[in-house]
Amino acid sequence: MTRILIVDDEERIRSAIREYIEFEEWEAVEAKDGMEAVELSRNDKFDIIIMDIMMPRLDGYSACKEIRKRSDTPVLMLSARGEEYDKLFGFELGVDDYVVKPFSGKELIARIKAILQRSHAKLFEDWDGVPEIQLQGLVVDFRGRKVIVDHNPASLTPKEYDLLFFLIRNRNIALSREQILSKVWGYDYFGDNRTVDAHIKMLRSNLGPYRKHIVTLRGMGYKFEA
Repeated sequence: MTRILIVDDEERIRSAIREYIEFEEWEAVEAKDGMEAVELSRNDKFDIIIMDIMMPRLDGYSACKEIRKRSDTPVLMLSARGEEYDKLFGFELGVDDYVVKPFSGKELIARIKAILQRSHAKLFEDWDGVPEIQLQGLVVDFRGRKVIVDHNPASLTPKEYDLLFFLIRNRNIALSREQILSKVWGYDYFGDNRTVDAHIKMLRSNLGPYRKHIVTLRGMGYKFEA
């Protein structure tokens, strides 16, 4: 059974989310702050973590950072703020998606299902049956989910891995932002296309001199040239 950890300091919000989750016949576990969430994630396994940002003791961003040290469990962040800076900061920490309060149960469940679908799928396991490719000093290990840049391991978030693997699997093909959102994020994105641009920017930064392989297609999207 799908197990979901709900982290929010407001009991009424946890209760509402629990109702949505249990209606889908998933199991819900609650935590009232970031400290409790980190502890639970150390001792238990969850398919997804839904976490508020503003909480006492340990905020959502700090909790996500701690959880990411030991686990790549998908994190869906609940935010009362929708500013681009907040989202970019979260994406750099490995947050998978955002829901801005107030949100509808329909939107929340749609985003949860999309994340679960991505995490259960094996779309990025290899590349045409090849477990690893090398482009000069850039080595991409699909099955090990590792990227080496000039003999140094690149520190990519889970979403950056997925994005890079998807671009490589579709090498030399022009991809629109909408296509990338649909395949990598797993749904027709509710917001705008800046999510893709933000992740491309971070990915390029981590690829160093090999950022040149990710080509911007003005007015459309991106292409991985190899």
